[in-house]
Amino acid sequence: MYSIERKAEIINILEKTGRVEVTELSILFHTSKETIRRDLREMEADYLLKRTHGGAVENDQNSPTGDEFPITVREIQHYQEKDDICRKAASFIQSGDSIFVDNSSTCLYLLKHIPANHQVTIITNSIKLLVESARNSNPNHIIACLGGLFHGSNLSLYGNITLKNASEYYPNKAFMSCAGIHLPDEVVDSSLLEVDTKRLMIERSDEVFILADNSKFGKAGHVFLSNFKNIDWIITDQKTRADQIASLEKAGINIVVAE
Repeated sequence: MYSIERKAEIINILEKTGRVEVTELSILFHTSKETIRRDLREMEADYLLKRTHGGAVENDQNSPTGDEFPITVREIQHYQEKDDICRKAASFIQSGDSIFVDNSSTCLYLLKHIPANHQVTIITNSIKLLVESARNSNPNHIIACLGGLFHGSNLSLYGNITLKNASEYYPNKAFMSCAGIHLPDEVVDSSLLEVDTKRLMIERSDEVFILADNSKFGKAGHVFLSNFKNIDWIITDQKTRADQIASLEKAGINIVVAE
């Protein structure tokens, strides 16, 4: 099991029980106690938990700034659900597509699931996505990076230059996540800096996909992103409640549950 998988499961356990024990985690993950202690040290440094004698508890202070966690932290949260969602989302991508992929932690996992033989142009403002593409270089996947001002915490680009660059494209499909989905008709986001780019890509794309794990339903955000009428698909995971799915279907959204 990779470190990111262990950390994601540790977060899941903390959300359910409020605390974890080193000995129990060592048995659960079939690894040494020192490996678990290292994981917990790294997670404490990222404000994901607070270490205690023999284990850890939830960190009730969130990020040091009071805003959303940096993307390097958010990519760990709900890791398995995000990976499942991206695997399903990639099945909608066809060879020859031009797609926009935002800088969300969810969409980071999309790149690895796009078939290697598909010729795809990927437009993005995500520095993290560029790094991932460099690690798994594929000449069939052309990356078009939007310019702009650098947002260090999110590893993304924003501003007037980003909008000007984005206005040159008309993607077949746009894949993005959000801070929250509010019934009956609202998608909200966290970053005021990047929301204009996402709105423009929603407007210019033939199809818009929102990738949202179960934790996004009913969750607050700082800024309005879109009404449902501009969203074609919502892809979520199996933990999303049946009544939430039914409400989205009633609102006319095509909703897909990733297995």
